[in-house]
Amino acid sequence: MRHSMPISGSLLSLALFVSCASAVPPSRIGDYVSPDRKAEDGAFSRIEPRPVQAGLLLVPDTADPGAAPNLPDEAFVRLGEGLKQEIARAIPVVIKEVIPAENIRPQPNGDWAQFADLARQRGLDYLVVVILSSTEQEYPVTLFLGWTTHAQPGFRRDNWSLLEFALLDLKHDRTLMQAEGRAWATLDRPAAPGINQWYPVIYLRPQDPERRIWPPTYEGAPNTLRVVSFDQAAKRMTLNLQKAWIGSLEAYGADLGSSS
Repeated sequence: MRHSMPISGSLLSLALFVSCASAVPPSRIGDYVSPDRKAEDGAFSRIEPRPVQAGLLLVPDTADPGAAPNLPDEAFVRLGEGLKQEIARAIPVVIKEVIPAENIRPQPNGDWAQFADLARQRGLDYLVVVILSSTEQEYPVTLFLGWTTHAQPGFRRDNWSLLEFALLDLKHDRTLMQAEGRAWATLDRPAAPGINQWYPVIYLRPQDPERRIWPPTYEGAPNTLRVVSFDQAAKRMTLNLQKAWIGSLEAYGADLGSSS
């Protein structure tokens, strides 16, 4: 069984997260979906019949300077399958299929035509678009072994991940709902492999700094970091979707009350 002592957090990382939590990584959805097409509050609650049948389009975005590499193919597919289930639990939308996003490109103020064309080809009236982006930085740190004071030179890698959700109504050319989920995780690894009793290790920041996640391999640890971070972002996105759905219901109820 592995044992390790808590590792002090980097003041640099903490300061950056606290001061720039809403901007790291920067929002990318505006380069895909125009904000001008946002529907009025409560519009989704008026859609009948429900649940809405939609396609899921996962768009990995690495256009921003400093963007982290994409998820490995297997992890990307697994994330899509998980989102199919979580979205259906959060809002009345059933994902019929996960659609490849090879031809989807960012454009200034979004490009609605590329989504309309794709939906028409697939015979869909609704699309769920999820933009995936993340930012990373790595810097030297001193790592400690077990409960001793023995120090080991190493590195810490911070990953900030962002999932941005938009539900598109292609029949009426409007965005029915938007939400996002952000997460931060860190990877500590020694300068050289071989201390696998303690390292490499991933921590969830800042929500669960004592929980340790050990990657299966030293070489694949950065990919495991990205998977863990995106999984956490997906959980937050789901919670925000539930809040958005409740808000839509409340807006619809208020409209009914004012018209009666």
